[in-house]
Amino acid sequence: MVQEVEAAGTEISTSTPMSAPSGQILAKWYHTCNPDGHIERLCLLVNNQYPGPTIHASWGDILKVTVVTQMQDNGTSLHFHGLRQLGSNAMDGTNGITECPLAPGESKTYTFQATQHGSSWYHSHYSAQYGDGVMGAIVIDGPATANYDIDFGSFIVNEWYYQTAFQINFIVNARLQLLPTGDLPASGPPASDNILINGTNKNTQGSGKYGKTIMEQGKRYRLRIINTAVDNALRVSLDGHPFEVVSADFVPIKPFVTDTLLLNIGQRYDVVITANQTIGNYWFRATVDEACRAFNHGKGLSIFSYAGANSSDPTTTGPTFSSCNDEVVVPWWPMTVPSSSFSSQAQDLAVDVQQPGVGTNGASVVAWNINMTAQDVSWETPVLSYVYNHTTKYPVTENLLSIPNEDTWVYWIIQETASSAVPIPHPIHLHGHDFYVLGTGQGQWNSSSPMNFETSPRRDSAILPGGGYLVIAFLADNPGAWLMHCHIAWHISEGLGVTFLESASTIPPAAAGAECTNNKGKPDEQ
Repeated sequence: MVQEVEAAGTEISTSTPMSAPSGQILAKWYHTCNPDGHIERLCLLVNNQYPGPTIHASWGDILKVTVVTQMQDNGTSLHFHGLRQLGSNAMDGTNGITECPLAPGESKTYTFQATQHGSSWYHSHYSAQYGDGVMGAIVIDGPATANYDIDFGSFIVNEWYYQTAFQINFIVNARLQLLPTGDLPASGPPASDNILINGTNKNTQGSGKYGKTIMEQGKRYRLRIINTAVDNALRVSLDGHPFEVVSADFVPIKPFVTDTLLLNIGQRYDVVITANQTIGNYWFRATVDEACRAFNHGKGLSIFSYAGANSSDPTTTGPTFSSCNDEVVVPWWPMTVPSSSFSSQAQDLAVDVQQPGVGTNGASVVAWNINMTAQDVSWETPVLSYVYNHTTKYPVTENLLSIPNEDTWVYWIIQETASSAVPIPHPIHLHGHDFYVLGTGQGQWNSSSPMNFETSPRRDSAILPGGGYLVIAFLADNPGAWLMHCHIAWHISEGLGVTFLESASTIPPAAAGAECTNNKGKPDEQ
């Protein structure tokens, strides 16, 4: 089946059922929103709603998503988080990598196949823009590894700021510049003001409203929990109802039961709950995990009620927690990662904060970097345009790493350096691939660090521990230019990303998108 999704302002349209009426998505500056009742502020709304409508498809569908931007002051793009874009790299929606941003009034149709199933989200890949509203859930139907009666659909959790994401991004960058001066103590990002669950909550003064979900006693329900935050790792739980976890990101897993789950930015878990408690009202909680250096003034709460319960707020209590570690999950179909070539092929990626004088383009700035270079992409000349123009004169600031041969295993040791001025956890996300988590831990990785090649967790987003390491592997089976980055919006804005140029000689030929035709520059011919 072909799903046509049209996104205006951002506008989106689709021929497969979608939560949005008539399948339109409209994102536009100078709308306002007030999801927790505290204050109206400027927002980028999708179909005048927050979050945006859910894109609903079936495993194997071809999706056609037409984006028509009506934003007065911003460029934009649309990225379909976790979708591999197998054979469709130009549809990845990554500014400066696969395309130019769409200027106001421009449009683009993204066409790709849903080669995975499960739960995810779409979002703008233009700076911190999705923090102001250009995002929504994706549900791709397929088999599950546990039985359930009813699919409750997506449960988006994210923090909310009373200033815009662009304002917060400016504050964070200004604070970062204080790191090496010694004049004033540098501080981290401002704490967010509240946590939303499916776009609503009460604020700390009690206005706003809680979301409410009705359960029938004896039934089993599937919840698709998605962290779409810009800065906060979130712990989720449902008082009195353990989660049977059946999927991590887009990967079906061997089910396990837990009272609480940590979702770092971009991560998703599909869980099944059993409505087997006393008829009443129960809190669903989304709470910042301060062990992940996440801070918030509010509490993410939503109500789950049994049919027949009264309308009072719950009085239930939640679990305790104190760690910032990904769950150890086992894929339903585990795959052995070849280990024989690890020692010869593994490469290091050192993560740190730059020092003055070695900033991007020679500027004396402090920025997050990988291997002492902060990524600074050129939006008017995306990496794919170099490929299409048969030139390899990529700017150093693209942070480009070449993987020349298709169908080879590649291994990366991502290490936050011991000297890092800000040793905090980073949610690492890779486009175009699932990766295998071979090892992770605190301190410096070495040859005696524990590794798992037999039943490695497979996902597209994983935590690099603060002051620690993350070792990943993936099969280079998807030619294209793919971004790997920290999904904390401020960190990728400050340069914490690299581009993998994979099998450039076999990337399908294509013209640079129409969105680039009015740009002033193009790569030098070689």
